[in-house]
Amino acid sequence: MNLITAKNLTHTYTGRLLFDDASFYLNDNEKAGIIGINGTGKSTLLKIIAGIVTPDQGIVTTMQNLRMGYLPQNPVFAKGMSVLDASLPLKDDIADEPSAFIPQAKSLLGKLGIINLAKDITTLSGGQKKRIALVRTILTPADVLILDEPTNHLDGSMAQWLEEYLVNYNGGIIMVTHDRYFLDSVTNRIIEIDKGHLYSYNCNYLGFIERKAEREEMERASERKRQSILRNEIAWIKRGARARSTKQKAHIARYEALRDTKAPVTDATAQISSVSSRLGRTTIELGNICKSFDGNVIIKDFTHIFLRGSRTGIIGANGCGKSTLMNIISGKQEPDSGEVTIGQTVKISYFAQENASLDDSMRVIDYIREGGEVIKTNEGTVSASVMLERFLFAPEQQYSLIGRLSGGEKRRLYLLRILMEAPNVLLLDEPTNDLDITTLAILEDYLDTFDGIVIAISHDRYFLDRIATRILSFEGSGVIKQYEGGYTDYINASGREFPAYNPGTGIKETSKPQETTKTVNRDNWKDGQEKKKKMSYKEQREYETIEDDIARLENELENIEKEILKYSHDFVKLNELSAKKEELSNNLSEKMDRWMYLEELAQETANR
Repeated sequence: MNLITAKNLTHTYTGRLLFDDASFYLNDNEKAGIIGINGTGKSTLLKIIAGIVTPDQGIVTTMQNLRMGYLPQNPVFAKGMSVLDASLPLKDDIADEPSAFIPQAKSLLGKLGIINLAKDITTLSGGQKKRIALVRTILTPADVLILDEPTNHLDGSMAQWLEEYLVNYNGGIIMVTHDRYFLDSVTNRIIEIDKGHLYSYNCNYLGFIERKAEREEMERASERKRQSILRNEIAWIKRGARARSTKQKAHIARYEALRDTKAPVTDATAQISSVSSRLGRTTIELGNICKSFDGNVIIKDFTHIFLRGSRTGIIGANGCGKSTLMNIISGKQEPDSGEVTIGQTVKISYFAQENASLDDSMRVIDYIREGGEVIKTNEGTVSASVMLERFLFAPEQQYSLIGRLSGGEKRRLYLLRILMEAPNVLLLDEPTNDLDITTLAILEDYLDTFDGIVIAISHDRYFLDRIATRILSFEGSGVIKQYEGGYTDYINASGREFPAYNPGTGIKETSKPQETTKTVNRDNWKDGQEKKKKMSYKEQREYETIEDDIARLENELENIEKEILKYSHDFVKLNELSAKKEELSNNLSEKMDRWMYLEELAQETANR
């Protein structure tokens, strides 16, 4: 059953075209993850689907009486509300009184580490507000959940609980998340936003990686074939017209369509070579440090030496003291007792949870130039402008104001500024929050070659498995215990109840990926046989009628699209028409491939 259909969406934000005649649909029990680099419109698409933002063009239709629950990226609450009141469903969204949900709200708030239910919501941190908004979204009865970064600010056990809840959720889900293990486990469909277009993959994240690579290779192969055909067509045009004028017009029109087809655009890659200052023998040493707040012991007699080249992940429940330990290491806070030794050559850069020193009225390139006009890298000297391009900021974006960037783009800019300072100790506090998967992968690759110390607080299981060689776990009562290896090794060694994700074997498939349409190989139409140099009688007859067949299929597709607009609220008829449209599109694609094969064969025959 079709729940949501968005057709021909076109939308511009801050002068950038986010969607260019893009379409989207969601069927019953589909769990779709939306991915794309920061600034491509992931959050905007969720708002359009939820009815919060109206697209410049296009329509969004939903099943009659469809109920949608929406979790925004940065929730806002009315002033004066208590934590408990803020966690309850809104009266307009439910049939009962909000007070009927109080027992469930208290239970869920406890699971998410929210204890003081009478506290004013405006006094809480952004992460605490996000968890409270998540409770309200879950408690609101809905047929479709629309979730924008639901795992941000959740610790490992909370993320595991939410993952299991969504896997078993009886309804549709559309979500944006950077957590690759979470995405892989929950979703059975991936929607990729790429250069204004939406690409759908009926699989989880692991399947998406494979299928995207196949799609890009097919696009490159199609472009090579298009260029080859164009060379032949240009030569044919120069030779003159064929006998029948109608054929001549159709042939020229087909040539012009091929000529005007845009070549696939190669994705830019966020890349930055490992740059660090020299690190001496003495690094960072903590000796029997202790720290308490209001009688609550956060850190108790902790001793540790961070060795050169070490990769340390810090984990624990929210509020346990992870950021406090990071602040002690960076010198922002002093321990109550104990000794912190920092080597003379140590140069620390701190990537905090909140973007620091980002002035919205400043130009992007000026912010980076504050760190230096020229940066020394392993490849030599590189200008600030080139470094911005490597980090996916196009030249025209570099001179725009920071205030025009999306939240994710600001995080990427802030990360670039941190890395460009050439530290030899990197402190990363929740680096995966609000960074797109592409940038995360590049950061991970960068850390592979970073000749310094990395200390990262993160709840992202994939990130910790990818970069960490040691885990420091806050065990409670101020105890910090050390485990060797990444997150999965920590789980296996500690015997925690919530199991670690096991890539390759731990994927929870919620639906069988649909088989893709077999691609026709024009160069090898007769399987296993060499391409012939001469047309058979049957192929000659087919060649004479194939353009008419293509025209007929194009007319049928046009009529189907008109019918779909008529029945936009009849979901039974809409599903039937959509299936017919897909069948016609596949037939047309095969006919076009066959036409290209016959066209080449005809040219080769004529040249003999």
